[in-house]
Amino acid sequence: MTGKLNLQGIGMTSRRTRTRLVQRLRDHGIASELVLDAINETPRHAFIDEALAHRAYEDIALPIGSNQTISQPYIVARMTEALLADGPIDKVLEVGTGSGYQTAILAKLIARVYTVERISQLLTRAKTRLGAIGYRNIFFKHADGSMGWREQGPFEAIMVTASPRMIPDALLEQLVPDGRLVVPIGNNRHQELVLIRNTAKGIEQTYLDAVKFVPLLGGKT
Repeated sequence: MTGKLNLQGIGMTSRRTRTRLVQRLRDHGIASELVLDAINETPRHAFIDEALAHRAYEDIALPIGSNQTISQPYIVARMTEALLADGPIDKVLEVGTGSGYQTAILAKLIARVYTVERISQLLTRAKTRLGAIGYRNIFFKHADGSMGWREQGPFEAIMVTASPRMIPDALLEQLVPDGRLVVPIGNNRHQELVLIRNTAKGIEQTYLDAVKFVPLLGGKT
């Protein structure tokens, strides 16, 4: 995407279309009005290529290049709602910046968002888009997300937007006591969205949904 961002949208990217998406999410069980308001106020069409902008407010994942996708809005809402279910969060780590859309939702609800992306092209594009929209509480790093961001940790919450086969130890180590981690775990055939709680008795896991994410890969490009 080039040129000035069209934040309001026209036709299939208009605020009215955005409002219809929010109602669909509410009908499918998303109950947090804070999360729904954040989605209603965030121009998803600004995070995808212009050729796909007319599909921005359908409840589907869409390609963003580099074999990555922008997540389905329901999954974005579900993960965000789960992360915030125990109350406000001041500091969150996002593993996998991608398009920057999930980052934007988090930044509307959390004071400081630290986001890590392994693909430099995606990170640069997301940083440009988020800056143009006006976010100033997001901190970016080009790195292997499975290693987290130790220098800025620990974090009250961590969201992983790609699927590891097992939860990286580095992420668990960067979670504060009573912190929460939302992550899709599995392989190409089967993945489960899981909420991890770091309790005094140890790690607790709660199954949330069957999902389909790109795999979490190591290294950076």
